[in-house]
Amino acid sequence: MTNQNVVVSDPKSAIGMAIAVSVSKSSFFSPPVQKPPTVVPGGYITISLKKIETGGAGGTCRVGAWVDSMRASSPTRIKSTPSLSDIEAQSSWMLRHPSALHSFEQIVNASKGKKIVMFLDYDGTLSPIVEDPDQAFMSKEMRAAVKDAARYFPTAIVSGRCRDKVHGFVKLSELYYAGSHGMDIKGPAKGRKYHKGNQSLLCQPASEFLPMIDEVYKTLLEKTKSTPGAKVENNKFCLSVHFRCVDEQRWTALAEQVRLVLNQYPKLRLTQGRKVLEIRPTIKWDKGNALEFLLESLGYANSNDVFPIYIGDDRTDEDAFKVLRNRGQGFGILVSKFPKETSASYSLQEPTEELFATFGGVEKKVVTKTIYGVGIEEVINNPILEFC
Repeated sequence: MTNQNVVVSDPKSAIGMAIAVSVSKSSFFSPPVQKPPTVVPGGYITISLKKIETGGAGGTCRVGAWVDSMRASSPTRIKSTPSLSDIEAQSSWMLRHPSALHSFEQIVNASKGKKIVMFLDYDGTLSPIVEDPDQAFMSKEMRAAVKDAARYFPTAIVSGRCRDKVHGFVKLSELYYAGSHGMDIKGPAKGRKYHKGNQSLLCQPASEFLPMIDEVYKTLLEKTKSTPGAKVENNKFCLSVHFRCVDEQRWTALAEQVRLVLNQYPKLRLTQGRKVLEIRPTIKWDKGNALEFLLESLGYANSNDVFPIYIGDDRTDEDAFKVLRNRGQGFGILVSKFPKETSASYSLQEPTEELFATFGGVEKKVVTKTIYGVGIEEVINNPILEFC
């Protein structure tokens, strides 16, 4: 790949000088390793958490695999009356991935003496999953809880959505935003920054794909008109084909339409989320890379005292969960009502502002205690207190 840059702009510069740092030789941009899709049984529903990927090639067998996975992740496949084995599977899964709320004290104890950094998915984590993706609004209570938590530690929204769109939903300028599955990252528009210097952050490793993405978007809009309920969303550096409102009998035809289009674009690949097909550039960049990039930008790349927490509900969040497990730092928290294969350590049944409010409450107590227990010089040098 070429022309993949991280741009850091200094707002104080009269001419808006930009420093382009080439990272084309970084391992972040190595070609992705393709793995065959597999279907894994789990609890109440049969779900495949392996991403179904294609670089544009494929035929009837490939479409069949897509449709099987689409059906497997559909709520219509949930058993209305769980069997004893289902209940046992649920209990076993909960032992391995206990509730983050019920285990909160354990999480807090593990984070003592470390700098917490919060990473949050949007759809299904901060907002409920809805039929119309344009109506996925977060509640006022959730926004207030995230805002309160962000006062005490760096907080980033990592979403498959277009960065501007998810910012429009969240409406908090003090956060970091990583849109397009992490391919469009920008730092806070105002307030104190955690990264070194007084510079704003911008990372767009897939910029060269913009013309291609726009071209495919227009093609898919035209091709999917014949499928009632299908919605194509342009997320700037990736595309989403939503099939939540498409009759299941039409899923095969929709998958075939997408396949025929992607056959013409070998530099694009397809992955699947919750009732959505995702089309992305083939560069090795995902939510896990975005997490690592942000930690590095914050100065925590090789730090032993950082404690990242990532909360998400989708299979695309598994890339970030795996990074945390490989680092041996922090925890991943999966939002799901059903057992799934996951690299997350903890779980939540549904989006809840209670968890974020609790984190904020703990930090308030720590900050108050520290202010009255140390000298002025120590308070100034404490990154968490400095942010308040």
